[in-house]
Amino acid sequence: METTTVEARFDQTGEITVLSFTWRGRARPVTSVGRHWSAADGRHFLVMTTGERVFELLHEPESGAWKIVSEPERGMRA
Repeated sequence: METTTVEARFDQTGEITVLSFTWRGRARPVTSVGRHWSAADGRHFLVMTTGERVFELLHEPESGAWKIVSEPERGMRA
């Protein structure tokens, strides 16, 4: 897992909308959000960026940290 910076919107009910995140030193706009779920380690989000790259992000609510849990396979351009 790699720590990342995320731009997100938190609404009054606690729902989170991921807008963008940093990967390989560049901001990646999120074009769509798929499944999201809660687990013991926090809230997970499947997001798609331009180029149809799918990432799994994790928000750890206690620390506020965001992490990239999984990223596109190696060999995909940054």
